[in-house]
Amino acid sequence: MDNCRGCQASVRVRADALQRLLDVAHGAALVDAAEYMRRAALCRTCDQLAYGTTCLVCGCLLPVRARLAGKGCPDPRGPRW
Repeated sequence: MDNCRGCQASVRVRADALQRLLDVAHGAALVDAAEYMRRAALCRTCDQLAYGTTCLVCGCLLPVRARLAGKGCPDPRGPRW
């Protein structure tokens, strides 16, 4: 199990935990499935993505941030999407 340096919790995020996060953001505008897939594919090519889920630039979880319509890529070198 991979652990966060600052805690003892696993840094791997299960699908049900991600869904709960999206459920909490129930009032937020979400992108459609095609746009989510495009964003996620771009994130997966980034060297700032850790564990397949976590952006090292902002700490956001890719499956959540890429679904939120009001969010963009936070990469200071230039946004990927």
